[in-house]
Amino acid sequence: MAKQLLVSISRTYGSGGHEIGRRLAERLGIGFVDRELLDHIAAEKGVDVKNLERYDERLKLPFLSRTVRGHSNAPEEALAEMQFDYILKKAAAGESFVVIGRCGNQVLKDYECLSTIFISGDMESRIDRITEIRGMDRAKARAAIRRHDRARRAYHNHYSSRKWNDLAAYDLVLNSSKLGIENSIDAILHYLKLRDMLPEGALDF
Repeated sequence: MAKQLLVSISRTYGSGGHEIGRRLAERLGIGFVDRELLDHIAAEKGVDVKNLERYDERLKLPFLSRTVRGHSNAPEEALAEMQFDYILKKAAAGESFVVIGRCGNQVLKDYECLSTIFISGDMESRIDRITEIRGMDRAKARAAIRRHDRARRAYHNHYSSRKWNDLAAYDLVLNSSKLGIENSIDAILHYLKLRDMLPEGALDF
């Protein structure tokens, strides 16, 4: 049986964590799980993916939902559980993949082949990236970073046993501002190689 590898990447907004994860998966020749999983869930449930996107990695609004006997009617929580289930099924099937966010380090914590990574960056570098990608001015980019980081922290902390910014909860912590995208990928690959976690047939570097 081929060696399984699971990589969970948590990231601050504007750090390039999504790009690093996507290109890491390409270099490794394994799957990549991010917003694409919404397409799978939408197809399975027969709903428009746009109806799911607004609830992705979001907490429920208490005044718009209710919980009865431990069951919530909040679409945010229903989507979160469907995503966690999707990730677990892929792992249980023996697939190797990189997962971005979605409490991957908590959902997959029972797998010895899991490597957990946190990617952040200097604020000014993150602002530079957001202004370039999103076309925002620097003030709006800074506000967006704070808003997204706050939402990611709240989402993670709601579903996970360890805090989002508890760096001791991760195997590897990177500052992408210091390394850049490509060197950050190489650093992760080197770390995985040192731990003898690279799957057979993975591209060398």
